[in-house]
Order: sequence, then structure tokens, then C-alpha cells
Amino acid sequence: MKFFIQAGAVLGLLGVALGAFGAHALRVMLDASGRAATFETAVKYQFYHALALVLVGLLMHTVGTNETIVKLLNWSGYAFLGGVIIFSGSLYILCFTGVTWLGAITPIGGLAMIVGWALLLWAFL
Repeated sequence: MKFFIQAGAVLGLLGVALGAFGAHALRVMLDASGRAATFETAVKYQFYHALALVLVGLLMHTVGTNETIVKLLNWSGYAFLGGVIIFSGSLYILCFTGVTWLGAITPIGGLAMIVGWALLLWAFL
């Protein structure tokens, strides 16, 4: 549970820092390449899922001994984390390098995020 709260905090911190960096230091480069919206999407989804990871960690602490719920929350947290790394990470690389073939893996990260939300739902049905 502590791991997911820590991971969420790190992703939140990086999301705010990257968002500010993109809005100020990188704005000209991102606008010139037409990738400002892509960068903003990466930051937005990273930040949403940073909050989701903190939520998962807090919920794990709350349910404590219910093994089934804890297991589902654990998988949910890893799905969120993997989703951010693949989804937002591939978009950041695209924005910074122009390597477009990484766009092919971006949907895998999005799918991982969807799975994370589905597992979170399942944990409490």
C-alpha cells in the first residue's frame, strides 16, 4: 500500500513539474512541432492516475485484511502504474524525439489504465 502512495506522489510531482516545464520552457518547441496537445494529454493522464495510485494505496490500508480486495487493489495499482509508464511515457518520447513508431504502443498503456479502473471496480462489487 505504501508503494502505491509513494508512486502516486512521485508521478504527481513529476506531472506538475513536466506540465509547468512544457507550458513554459517547451511551449515554442511543442507548438512548432504541433505536439502541444499530445504533451498536455500525457501530463493530464499521468496526473489523473497519480491520484488513482494514492487512492489505491489508501484503500488498501482501509480494507486491511480482506485478501481478495487487497489482491484486486494490488493488481489495479500495478495496472495504473504500468499504464502511465507506457501511455504517458510513449507520448513524452514522441514529443521530445519525434519518434512516431512509439505511438503504436500508446494504446497498450491506455488499455492498462482501463484494466486498472475495472479491477478497482471489481474489488468493491
